[in-house]
Amino acid sequence: MDIYRKITSSLRAKLLTMFVILTCLPLIIVGLISYHKSYNTVFNNSKAATMMLATQLATNIDNVFTDTKKLLELEKNPNVLHFLFSQTDSNLDAREILQTMSSYRQTYQYDGVLNITMINLYGRGISERKGVFQLSKNVLRNPHFEYLIQNPEAVLNIPPNDPSSIDPLDGFQYKNRNIISIVSTVKQRVTHEVIGFIIIDVDDNIVKTFSDNVIIGKSGFFYVADNKGNAILLPSKAANHTKWLENKNIASIIENKNKDYVDSSEGKPEFIVTSPSMSTGWNIVGVVPLQEIVEEANSIRQLIIISVMLSIIFAITLHFFVSTRLTRPVRILKNKMQLAASGFLEAKVVLTGTDEISDLGNSFNIMIGKIRMLLDQSIKEQQEIKKSELRALQAQINPHFLYNTLDSILWLAQSEKKDQVVQMVMALSKLFRISLSKGKDWITFEKEIEHLQSYLTIQQMRYRDILDYEIAIDSSLHSLLILKMTLQPIVENALYHGLKNKRGKGLIRITAKIEDGHNFLIVVEDNGKGITEDRLHQLRKDLMEPHTPKETGNEVSGGFGLHNVHRRIRLYYGEAYGVQVDSIEGEGTIVIIRIPCDWG
Repeated sequence: MDIYRKITSSLRAKLLTMFVILTCLPLIIVGLISYHKSYNTVFNNSKAATMMLATQLATNIDNVFTDTKKLLELEKNPNVLHFLFSQTDSNLDAREILQTMSSYRQTYQYDGVLNITMINLYGRGISERKGVFQLSKNVLRNPHFEYLIQNPEAVLNIPPNDPSSIDPLDGFQYKNRNIISIVSTVKQRVTHEVIGFIIIDVDDNIVKTFSDNVIIGKSGFFYVADNKGNAILLPSKAANHTKWLENKNIASIIENKNKDYVDSSEGKPEFIVTSPSMSTGWNIVGVVPLQEIVEEANSIRQLIIISVMLSIIFAITLHFFVSTRLTRPVRILKNKMQLAASGFLEAKVVLTGTDEISDLGNSFNIMIGKIRMLLDQSIKEQQEIKKSELRALQAQINPHFLYNTLDSILWLAQSEKKDQVVQMVMALSKLFRISLSKGKDWITFEKEIEHLQSYLTIQQMRYRDILDYEIAIDSSLHSLLILKMTLQPIVENALYHGLKNKRGKGLIRITAKIEDGHNFLIVVEDNGKGITEDRLHQLRKDLMEPHTPKETGNEVSGGFGLHNVHRRIRLYYGEAYGVQVDSIEGEGTIVIIRIPCDWG
């Protein structure tokens, strides 16, 4: 009901519905009719082509077996008849028979024939491979020989998987080969009495080669089956289909006069076609997924679908071009205003014409431009203010320390302690060289540690009796970038407010680590006098204030260090980072500096 109301209440919706119905509905009807006709045409052509392939394959196999069966003419050779009829050995007959076999091979070029064997009813035989031999068992016990005695004019084609196949009579075993045996009787000329048998062993690859070379679709194949539907010879492609072959009622398909069948009993439909081999009595069976032989029809269906979709797109495009020509400028202006309201100040209206909507769009563009200019100006001013604040904060750290250091150098010079003067001057020089850092705000952690060591070297010379320090930093952290002069103010606080008022010598220890793969923690720990609970609470509160606490008369330059470092870290890295202070009165203080480890 809501859809119907929207269509009937909007002119644009009515036009869109009309365009879609008038354009797409006829095309869909024509497409369905075309697809139906093309499907039938493609299917019939594919079926005929597949049947032709099966017939051609059967013809090829018939030709091979017809040519091979010419070797059965050896039964008429007088030497063969004499050898099989006689009970005595005759080397002359044997040599003549073998020469005759060789001449047949040279004449007809039987590449697939592996061996020719002849044997009489008493087990005396001759073969190409072994020559004359004598069997110890009764030949007629084999059901094939027994059948030929009853039907002397028949010729048997015995496949490799026949349960009563003929074992090699001459005792020779084929390795890695399957054979097809062609068996026929040898009869006496006058009485036509069966006096023996001739067996031609043929390599089954001459049939498999035909099956492997003939392709149906992409995954279809041909194989050879007997009249009962049992698979006799399978191509290599059919190796994974043995279970399918066992489950199909091929015999009923072979008996079908139409010789083709679409099977939908298991999974996807498959097209099956058969063709008889007249020479062997076998059947050529072809199997292919139905989807593959009607693939062209599916291509036509896809083309029809694409055509319909393109027609719909064209209809919608035409609808918007015709029905929204007048409202388009207003809609564009509305969209740009929504973008500007969401914070995207790059939105700009491009309108043509000289009407009121164009004037409104130009006014909107001017307004957005002025807002963007004011924001850019405000951002620049804030950046300059931030830089000025940082420089002022950093400048508050140095003066007292420099004054005291120079005073210590003067005192050492007056005391003629030249080595210590040189050491302190070198440390002071390195300290200020790193502090300047060519105007850079970030330096490597290795340089920051070097700066701190210079500072501690100077302070240790001044406060030798109260100061020891330890820096335990893994070298793998040296390459991380850090805001310069981060550690020195914290260490200065530890010295002046922790160790200076402690009895005996104190220790400042600096360590660092990576936390959770994202945060870089630097820990400054001292064993000084610590901070009272009230003072610690006030200190933490001051760190949260946006302004710097006022300097008191009894504080040295280090009094500002903690707050200044905290502000600088938050200005550069964000509100999630900064300085954390933990302390126990009388035991010491721990300051943890947290910054991101992937900055810069």
